[in-house]
Parts: sequence; structure tokens; C-alpha cells
Amino acid sequence: MAFLKRLGWYLVGLSIGLIFLVFILKKKTGEGGLDFCYLPNCRVLKDMRSKPMTFSESLPERYRDTMMIKAFLKDGDVDFGKSDTKSEPCKTYVISNEHEGVELELTAKNCEEEVLVESVTALD
Repeated sequence: MAFLKRLGWYLVGLSIGLIFLVFILKKKTGEGGLDFCYLPNCRVLKDMRSKPMTFSESLPERYRDTMMIKAFLKDGDVDFGKSDTKSEPCKTYVISNEHEGVELELTAKNCEEEVLVESVTALD
């Protein structure tokens, strides 16, 4: 009987701890679920999403759609082979994503205070 009593108290304590953990994680993530961002692709895109966006003068008007650019920064894949991550003062990243059935490639400079969208090109 002593073992069953200890097991019961253990399960009571475990359930209380799990309830507290759920409340703490919900408050920390803002009810939006967990967003663990440890991989390089995710970290770069998250950093770029947190800054204001500006567009280059040479960028055509049809690509100045902020919703399309935000889709790049949410679901895109950073090509670190084509990107220049060591440039100063702004790092240049090449991000690919599909938009309306067309595979596009975005080139953007990630500066300290802003993100400058330089070009958007269609891939063959």
C-alpha cells in the first residue's frame, strides 16, 4: 500500500506541474503556439521580419507588394551559397519562394535598422 500511496502523490505533483507549464508556455508564446527558431534559415527570416521594409528604386512596381514580400520572409528558403553574409554594413541574402505558381528569388539587404528589398527575379 505504501507504493501505491507514493505513486498517487507523484502523479498529483506531476499533473500540477504540467498544468503550470502549459500556462507559462501559453503566456510566453502569446497564445500563438510554440515557435522555436534555432536553425539559420529561420533565424535570418525572423530577424528580417522584425525590421521595417524599404524598396529599391530599381525594383519594378509589381514587386512592391508588401504581402508578397512578407510571404517570402515567412515561408522562404535562404540560399546561403548565393548570399553574402559577410558584407558590411548590410548583409545580402537571396531568398527563394513560390508565388502564384511561379518560383521567385528575392535579393534583400539586411541592415541594422531596416531591410532593403533590391530585386525579385523569376527562376526558370
